[in-house]
Amino acid sequence: MKMMNILRIFLATTIVFCGFCESLLAQRVTYQNEHIKTVRMRYVDAKTKEPYDGDPLRPFLVMMNSEPIGADGDARGHVLEISFDELSHETHFYTYTIQLLNSDTSPNSTLLSNEYLQGFTTQDITQYEHSLNTSQLYTHYSFTFPNEDMRITKGGNYRLHIYEDGDQSKRVAEVDFFVVDPLVKVNAKVRPNTDIELNGRYQQLDIEITVSGEHVSANGTMSDFYILVRQNARTDNQVIRPKPTFIESNRLRYTNCKELIFEGGNEYRHFDTYSTYFAGVNVDRILHDNNDYHAFLMPDALRGTGAMFAGERVTDKCGTAYMHEYDVDGQYIVNAERTIYDIETEAEYMWVHWTLNAENPWFDGSIYVGGDLFSNSLSAANRMQYDAERKCYWLTSLVKQGGVDYQYWFVPAEANSQQSKKATLQRTEGSHWETENEYTIYVYYRPFASRFDRLVGLQVIH
Repeated sequence: MKMMNILRIFLATTIVFCGFCESLLAQRVTYQNEHIKTVRMRYVDAKTKEPYDGDPLRPFLVMMNSEPIGADGDARGHVLEISFDELSHETHFYTYTIQLLNSDTSPNSTLLSNEYLQGFTTQDITQYEHSLNTSQLYTHYSFTFPNEDMRITKGGNYRLHIYEDGDQSKRVAEVDFFVVDPLVKVNAKVRPNTDIELNGRYQQLDIEITVSGEHVSANGTMSDFYILVRQNARTDNQVIRPKPTFIESNRLRYTNCKELIFEGGNEYRHFDTYSTYFAGVNVDRILHDNNDYHAFLMPDALRGTGAMFAGERVTDKCGTAYMHEYDVDGQYIVNAERTIYDIETEAEYMWVHWTLNAENPWFDGSIYVGGDLFSNSLSAANRMQYDAERKCYWLTSLVKQGGVDYQYWFVPAEANSQQSKKATLQRTEGSHWETENEYTIYVYYRPFASRFDRLVGLQVIH
């Protein structure tokens, strides 16, 4: 399926991608150099480099029972393709290495790299192409993993570090991914009748983890298994190590667990900048000025309880009336029209301008543009500013052409001052039990004296 057709499906009937809900996973990217853009991972065929099942939103994980590299060194099956852009036509020397993490994403300091990596511990990135006929010059770098020179031998959380000139202190980007060693069965469901309210603003998860007896070691028990749950790839509201309500000989059950109650939120908004000639979905106009493209999005209105301050009608404490829209839970794809050879090197970069109408600023917190485009982070890069003259919040960011899901997140001032921020959608987007969210459940096993968190199960539900 051509990327052009994929984008049209994305904008019209994005539910096509949701058919792969068993495997959509969170991508966590950290940029450490302002010239590095659009770090992505894709699940591709090891030989053709085409997305698995034609789906560019397929996940980035490695299964321990897969064999992407044969004994003869020939690529088989499917691998991860990692790519990024550097905003110039200068050639840079980049290298990558991989680090084992604990379940809370802190670095694991107890295992040596040769205990979880087979082959070399570092690899140079030698494949790159310059952008073609673009206003913004950039160089597109890419590589695949696992490969014949480096493979992972243990299930867990991993972080791929990309650095320059062979100097690990000159890191330019990091991306997290997962290696699953499937030993458990996960059953879960989402329900609106929570322990807080019935069919209101929240959703609650019931989860059951089943383990075969032979998979629990002699010095391990069911108490050595624990879970982490994320909603739409977000980490600000993730739940780690909730207490199970029932522990059986081979089963953990999380029923009526108040820790597993999430805001329902609202469906994601989206825009489409596949064209430099015509305004796509939710784009007001496209301008080319001083060798730069600018995409001005349609001004957005508040959909949550904050809409009352903008003169909009709010139906109840959940915000404006819920309206179902197809989305991909905050993800995005790169796409451009009239490309000849490769979208990755012919797509333009555009300055995208967001505006959120608000009669007055909120002094009790901050607003961020949330979604996978900004790695679901809460940082200066996606924090909005208030314009008193135009009576709106605004943000401008350099974005590669394509289709993007996004939301407006409000972070209360008391949370903003803490090291760990947590956003709410009730004021900006509204919160509804009907919202279709993606929940990812990670199951870890760490028996006594073990030196790492072993990822033994993963399940995605809607």
